[in-house]
Amino acid sequence: MQAIANGKEAPALAITQRQALPVYPFAAIVGQAELKQALLLCVIDPTIGGVMVMGHRGTAKSTAVRALAALLPPMKVVADCPYNCDPAAPSPLCPHCAELTRHPRPTPKANNGHAPLVTRQASTMRSVPVVDLPLGATEDRVVGALDIERALVEGVQAFAPGLLARANRGFLYIDEVNLLEDHLVDLLLDVAQSGVNVVEREGVSVRHPARFVLVGSGNPEEGDLRPQLLDRFGLHARITTIEDIGERVEIVRRRRAFDTDPHAFAERWEKEQARLQRKIRAAQKRLPSVELTDAALMAAARLCVALAIDGHRGELTLCRAAVALAAFEGHAAAQPADIARVALLSLRHRLRKDPLEQSGDDARIERAVADIIPAA
Repeated sequence: MQAIANGKEAPALAITQRQALPVYPFAAIVGQAELKQALLLCVIDPTIGGVMVMGHRGTAKSTAVRALAALLPPMKVVADCPYNCDPAAPSPLCPHCAELTRHPRPTPKANNGHAPLVTRQASTMRSVPVVDLPLGATEDRVVGALDIERALVEGVQAFAPGLLARANRGFLYIDEVNLLEDHLVDLLLDVAQSGVNVVEREGVSVRHPARFVLVGSGNPEEGDLRPQLLDRFGLHARITTIEDIGERVEIVRRRRAFDTDPHAFAERWEKEQARLQRKIRAAQKRLPSVELTDAALMAAARLCVALAIDGHRGELTLCRAAVALAAFEGHAAAQPADIARVALLSLRHRLRKDPLEQSGDDARIERAVADIIPAA
């Protein structure tokens, strides 16, 4: 189609939308191995419970999380479902899929002239959602609210899903999470724990699935995170400014190349991105068959006792992360060495604060790992 301008046909190029700019490739991020490992482990096994990323400004925290969306293998969802339900097992709480079950849609007419009803939801492929939760977001935007447009135009009370609905089966990302308002923190705690978002307001009563991996980032200089929320994160990655001159030079080179021509830069990293995506997909398939050895389980429990970790989330996270790591590396079983490699990520935010302890959290964990898992 061509437009008419000044009595002449304008070139089609003039009205063609510019192709969306690609995000910075995950595989092109220099250094920050701890950050990348934490994100990949939670992609492989979302039950780990999410990632808290704390570190200096300008250390690729936000870049890495947003690059995750382009890296994740696409998932199958029910067509037009705002909650990203799995067509093989739609959530019984999903308002959209429940309505389809009560009122199946007809298929195109069969040979006999009748239109048989669809008993199975149509499906489509969709990118795994990575949803940003802005610091200034209102509660209505987060949880959802009455659809004002439909109420005015159609005179019906309908629910407009919020950010938690979009994040179902995906990732919810909060930048500067330590600055998030307390009432939103409480709300997220409830939903992250239950996997269900309950909205009771303005004559609307809705329950819908909201299972997501929570990813937060922040700068510790700008305030501490509430202990209740910090404990909900499975892993805690601590990021520092890279001091190696060669890596710092490479960071600038790659960023300048990306800013100059994002499409060309993304194309140069396509093979590496595809390789990493295949590795993630293989790890996700392998995960259920990876064995957690008794030796690894014993090492996890002994570590948590030695470090006086409260509760049992420490052991659970250690074991889940170790199994995910083994799956990512193609191993059939998780060993004590895998526990040792994920100990910092899993335990540093669970340590009791000891005012008489002069060594840092990482040093305490590393010392305990050396005592309990000497071969690591």
